[in-house]
Amino acid sequence: MSKKETEEKLRELNIIEQNINQLLIQKQAFQLELNETESAEEEISKSKGEAYKILGQIMIKAEKNKIEKDLKEKIKLLELRLKSIETQEKHFQENAEKLREELTKKIK
Repeated sequence: MSKKETEEKLRELNIIEQNINQLLIQKQAFQLELNETESAEEEISKSKGEAYKILGQIMIKAEKNKIEKDLKEKIKLLELRLKSIETQEKHFQENAEKLREELTKKIK
């Protein structure tokens, strides 16, 4: 492997690691939103009284069943997004590991 190829591999590894970091940030944000949504869904299912939903800057009365349905759909969507991010993360991790091995062999 030439010096130019090595430098290119290092740049590629750096880009992959940046992508992994971006995915981790997205994953954390989605996980936080999922946790909050699951908590809201749990609370709404326990409630026996009226239910309210925040829309923008206002809170309006809403049907409990509709809110539950919306929350369950949101949970499914967030779980799908997290699964997609985890798949991408795994792909990037595998590529990064492959490049690290190639670079390690070059250095030795």
